[in-house]
Amino acid sequence: MDGIVTGEGVLLDSQAASAASRLLAGLIDVAVLAVVIIVLSLATVGIASNVRSDAAPAVATILLLVVLMLVLPVTVDTLTRGRSLGKAAVGIRVVRDDGGPIVFRQAFVRALTGIVELWLTFGIVATICSMVHPQGKRVGDILAGTYAIRVRGATKARIPVQAPPYLVGWAHQAEIARLPDGLALTVRQFLQRAAQLHPTSRVELGGRLTAEVAQYVQPLPPAGTHPEDFLAAVLAERRRREIDVLSRNATRNAQDAQGLHRLPHGVPDPVD
Repeated sequence: MDGIVTGEGVLLDSQAASAASRLLAGLIDVAVLAVVIIVLSLATVGIASNVRSDAAPAVATILLLVVLMLVLPVTVDTLTRGRSLGKAAVGIRVVRDDGGPIVFRQAFVRALTGIVELWLTFGIVATICSMVHPQGKRVGDILAGTYAIRVRGATKARIPVQAPPYLVGWAHQAEIARLPDGLALTVRQFLQRAAQLHPTSRVELGGRLTAEVAQYVQPLPPAGTHPEDFLAAVLAERRRREIDVLSRNATRNAQDAQGLHRLPHGVPDPVD
């Protein structure tokens, strides 16, 4: 278990997957990979046999290793957002340290590091590192800023944190820098479970998180703002800005796609 634990034993972060769960997921992925290796090997041998070159077998072998060790893991982790077949079977998934889904960059770093800690050492380095690390991380997770968490059944839709009305105007104008990995997730879980905490612990933890988040916000909210209102306003504004960026990117991509299919000026549209 990782994260902040209050005096009442309330955990404010996700539960990291155990080394045993990750090992079992890895064995399932290896079994699936074995089938892929057989298929790709047969295809590679067939292609190499049709090429009249002494270097063809060596080149084919190198390409096969690159696909198996790098291309395939990166593609699977990127498309499934960190949940390969083995991980899905045992109920875990790889996420960023801030709780968000992994993207190509994290998947690439994990796969590249895995060439050494998984393939060249037969998984010994990864297993030892996962057993001794508090979050069950292997070396690739440490470098990529990721870790595996337990997924307990179907995920319920979470109600987004809403900014208090009196802080909406301030939040729109404030400069909010990127929060460190884990801080945004801890704040969100604190706000969701604040009502379950003892009043003393709630005030103490809220003040501590407010002091941490305030380092990344300028200007600070009006004097007298409640710490939990400040934290909620920051998270809500971060989410609003992220949605705006995604919306603009989607609009831009749609416009670019239309531009690719637009005929040159003066050329009439085709008639069916």
